[in-house]
Amino acid sequence: MQQAAGAAGARVTEDVRYIGELAGVYALSERRGDDGVTIPVHACRVTSISTHQAVLVAAEVPRVGEKVATHFKDFGLLRANVVRKLPTGFVIEFEVDEAARTKLAAKIVWLKKHGTQQAADKRESPRILPRNPRSVLTLDDGTLMPCFVIDVSQTGVAVSATKSPAVGAAVAVGSLVGHVVRKLDVGFAVQFVDKQAAEGLEKLLQMPPLPGKVAEAKK
Repeated sequence: MQQAAGAAGARVTEDVRYIGELAGVYALSERRGDDGVTIPVHACRVTSISTHQAVLVAAEVPRVGEKVATHFKDFGLLRANVVRKLPTGFVIEFEVDEAARTKLAAKIVWLKKHGTQQAADKRESPRILPRNPRSVLTLDDGTLMPCFVIDVSQTGVAVSATKSPAVGAAVAVGSLVGHVVRKLDVGFAVQFVDKQAAEGLEKLLQMPPLPGKVAEAKK
């Protein structure tokens, strides 16, 4: 009887998987920031997670074999290794013992049954999670770098990128030009120069800025 129960538990741990998008963060344990000490933390989304692996959408794609620490509200802190690169991110394999794997299985099962709840956004310009969170950040000196859009509204956008521009700097996220107004735990917030129409907002995140627009905003 005990062997049968153990086999059933093993099957649950092996088979359970959640497919859906959840916001989180990750850090590459072997990398350091510009100060040579701090480990940068980046925003990401998980699109699929089992007790052994997870698929992450992210702008900063690590090397295969790099160590990663991830944190998701529903799953807590999980340490892993990168096992595969993807066009939109990467796949990680968890480094956890069987007790932690069993706990993770229980959390996945709970999430599959109950789902995740979001508080209603009552702001004048509600923020949305773009279907494609990957975009390109243009700095005021013309530097281009991949970035991850945490959320976006008609008036601004929250961004995670390898570099964090100074408050007041002119930037473009996709074709949306604005100024950095504050730093976030995993990035920075940009206020657009002009309020945008709600429709077509996500498309603008995937388009380059018009020539000279970022330099014009810098003045």
